[in-house]
Amino acid sequence: MSEKEVSVLFMPSGLRGQVQAGTTVLQAAQRFGVDLDSICGGQGKCRRCQVLPQEGEFSKHGIISRAEHLSELTETEQYLQSKNRLKDGKRLGCNARILGDLVVDVPEDSQQHKQHITKDVTAYDIQVQPALRLYTVTLPEPDMHAPISDKRRLQNALANDFGLPILECELSQLRLLQKALDKSDRQVTAAVYQHQQIIGIWPSVKKVVYGLAIDLGSTTIAAQLCDMNTGEVIATAAAMNPQIRFGEDLMSRVSYVMMNEGGDLAMTKVVREAFNQLASRAAKSAGIQLDEILDLVVVANPIMHHLFLGIDPTPLGTAPFTLATDQTTILRAADIDLNLHSEARVCILPCIAGHIGADTAGVILSERPDLSEEYVLLVDVGTNAEIVLGNRNRLLAASSPTGPAFEGAQITSGQRAAPGAVERVRINPETLEPRFRVIGCDVWSDDPEFAEKSAKVGVSGVCGSGIIEVVAEMYLAGIIDQDGVIGLVDGKDNSRVILDGRTYSYVLHDGDKTLCITQTDIRAIQLAKAALHAGIRLLLDYMGISKIDRIGLAGAFGSHIDVKYAMVLGLIPDCAIDKVGSVGNAAGTGARIALLNFPSRLEIGEILPKVEKIETALEPKFQEYFIEAMALPHKTDPYLELSKIVTLPPLKAKAKIEGDGVKDRKRGRRRAKV
Repeated sequence: MSEKEVSVLFMPSGLRGQVQAGTTVLQAAQRFGVDLDSICGGQGKCRRCQVLPQEGEFSKHGIISRAEHLSELTETEQYLQSKNRLKDGKRLGCNARILGDLVVDVPEDSQQHKQHITKDVTAYDIQVQPALRLYTVTLPEPDMHAPISDKRRLQNALANDFGLPILECELSQLRLLQKALDKSDRQVTAAVYQHQQIIGIWPSVKKVVYGLAIDLGSTTIAAQLCDMNTGEVIATAAAMNPQIRFGEDLMSRVSYVMMNEGGDLAMTKVVREAFNQLASRAAKSAGIQLDEILDLVVVANPIMHHLFLGIDPTPLGTAPFTLATDQTTILRAADIDLNLHSEARVCILPCIAGHIGADTAGVILSERPDLSEEYVLLVDVGTNAEIVLGNRNRLLAASSPTGPAFEGAQITSGQRAAPGAVERVRINPETLEPRFRVIGCDVWSDDPEFAEKSAKVGVSGVCGSGIIEVVAEMYLAGIIDQDGVIGLVDGKDNSRVILDGRTYSYVLHDGDKTLCITQTDIRAIQLAKAALHAGIRLLLDYMGISKIDRIGLAGAFGSHIDVKYAMVLGLIPDCAIDKVGSVGNAAGTGARIALLNFPSRLEIGEILPKVEKIETALEPKFQEYFIEAMALPHKTDPYLELSKIVTLPPLKAKAKIEGDGVKDRKRGRRRAKV
């Protein structure tokens, strides 16, 4: 075997490392803790370790991935291909050997522990007035003395019975009309879209059709399948956005398009395939047919919006960040390769500006800050954070490039939310001993039953909510100072804080897999939270206020992070804690409102032009506010409201790395004196 070392990056986990050329993909995945399923011991029998190699230049990771960087198909793989059991360019992880730098996608069905996607349905009272309605009519028998077409008879019946205007009828439905009339004694049900077009025809009485509300995020895609009569959500489905393989954050994907010809087409294709998979899963869960889905509403950030529509996103990558369109877009599902009813319609809500998308429009539609007397701050944190501030008199919006740190990516022991990921952390301020809880296990790590109950999922890494809590707890326990530096001296020796090169790390878990929070991790969180806080501060300046009345945290982040810890980090400004809370998946809720209430689509179209867009990166004070926000919780803001419920630590002297520090026997590293 060659001694040459090559780089391999696994998506969507973002785990990577160096391996010797000739190592199988499965061996590399096992070495780096990648969740790649295999139960046959790498013999190629179970076929569970299928992976999808990627081609292109992944500049952010310094990797050029090529097809020839994998070994040729083995006899086993060729046989499976001939039997259609290995398709779409996939390889068996246990057979394919890595010969050069490589990016590998691990599909969801090849993961032993599926991603824990948390865009749950948010309860919301919606007045059901959909764009799509069903009307049942009985047409007169043909009459030689009154020679009019069946189309005309249908139009007249709908006008006479329901007061509808003379409607257009899609050609595809005209082909079905006479057959439907023959089957049902000339009684048919027509689906009418926006009081303008007949887009569906069925024989006899059809009582219900369905719609999908989809939140297309850069990391996850979440769908809600709704009964268009009652408004009830009858099924949900969610998945990781497959575009992650091209770049974790939005700018990485734009860079990929710039540097790889056809990169935009590849990203458009995979996201539409993901839509089809979600629709299929939701329909199967609800026990309905795909062709019963006739209406979709989609919200997305601008880059996802453009890629979904097949529009070049590169103008959004550089100033002045020009949108191709800032209007509501309606098109046939079939025209964008969605396998639903032949005439199903897709409505994509409008984007606000180059970095403020239709997902923000969804948040506004859900939370309606434009109707509030109070000053409301809405924050939707993902790889890009969208911010809305205002009240009934004025609305401001901005975005901040927080990156994927809050989702566990680019953190030493970080991972996306999945069973086995640490999601809750508490640290004893006296002993510095941690206790934590992982996804998939209902007891804390200090519980006597933890080992038994967590055995199935293990302890594999730290997800976004766990990262937030462990950093905040480290600050409250005095392990890090206000500047985010690990290792404060008070004369005590502690095995949890260890020397790690020229800095310190905190050992969160020391089991089969050691989980450490490093100085680099702390900096990543500081950079992300400072970008968000600085953006909020600029909006406060523009609004001419210093205090916010209410803060709503949207998305999976807002649903799962304890707001106290968000404030301890200084992620959000100081505010009365009872006025800070989760607003759930507000973007997805906005999509559902627009799906079930047609007037709201018109209303959001009237609201958005009045929203003032602030480009934070171009503001002279952004850098000043950013530097101040690097401190915990903030360099100049005393956080008086937070101090009412949390005792913030006093400043202490920073630790010094001592040459005679105690040796950590297991890792061969010196422990810090804390």
